Amino acid sequence: MAGPDSTRIRTNLESVQAAIEAAAVRAGRASQEVTLVAVSKTWPAEIVRLAVEAGQRVFGENKVQEGEAKAPLLPPHLDWHHIGNLQKNKVRKALAVFSTLHGVDSLDLARQIDRIAADEGLEPAVFLQVNLAREASKHGFTEDQLRQDFEALLGLDRLRIQGLMIIPPFKEDPGETRPMFAALRALRDELSGRFGVPLPGLSMGMSHDYPVAVEEGATLVRVGSAIFGSRG
Repeated sequence: MAGPDSTRIRTNLESVQAAIEAAAVRAGRASQEVTLVAVSKTWPAEIVRLAVEAGQRVFGENKVQEGEAKAPLLPPHLDWHHIGNLQKNKVRKALAVFSTLHGVDSLDLARQIDRIAADEGLEPAVFLQVNLAREASKHGFTEDQLRQDFEALLGLDRLRIQGLMIIPPFKEDPGETRPMFAALRALRDELSGRFGVPLPGLSMGMSHDYPVAVEEGATLVRVGSAIFGSRG
């Protein structure tokens, strides 16, 4: 399948940014509070470069090996985020490429990241993935598990815990996802208040529902197909 051309990617990026701005206005927020993470998984570096040329700087990859392959081929000023499930045996390689890890789904994984980050002299930003719907196919803390483990997570000095992340069940009507986004925001606020720590970030919203996520407080949206098109 042929990839998108530069005009299409530029137009798509402008459309997504406009939708983010409109959603922010509806919610009484500043659009600058929302970072667009362009999900470039499965697209080769030459296609990603078109988005870079259109002004996009933050990119998300699901697989460590894809990030390892693409990042050296693209400008060094880009900010790479790992947004998929991260296996513990891939942590060292991930930290060499990604500044931010969105799918930290257990205390064991967080401890592994903390240990290796200390070895490497790094302080990665992390989002704690929550499985509010308790889907068997999805990774993440349950609400109760996160409450139980949060103090231990705060004790991991190398991790810069930014906030929470969710991949909710897919709904044809994006509005049906709103309660899940609102629940994640409420959980974030509860933890921030209870433990007295700032948790500014909410990583939530993808191509089909990111405007709703912005309305509910998202600070990062992970958008792929709305920028690059559908994958063959």
